[in-house]
Amino acid sequence: MRASEIQGLIGAGLPGAQVRVSGDDGVHFEATVISEAFAGKSLAQQHRLVYGTLGERMGSEEIHALALKTYTPEAWRRFDGDG
Repeated sequence: MRASEIQGLIGAGLPGAQVRVSGDDGVHFEATVISEAFAGKSLAQQHRLVYGTLGERMGSEEIHALALKTYTPEAWRRFDGDG
């Protein structure tokens, strides 16, 4: 699976989210996801939302590992130094 495919799946599952996915070995990936859907949710709940967009691909041969960084737009502005 390619990073662009994972990015598309997450984006489709979390409409309006900003998604960046990287990974060059085809099974280990890193993703940064910024979404209003994360507001009021714990980090674990945020990650479950993202994993839910990938379904059975997680933990399979398609996606062995996905390191996640999740932010609300407000938290991203603070993190990124714009807010």
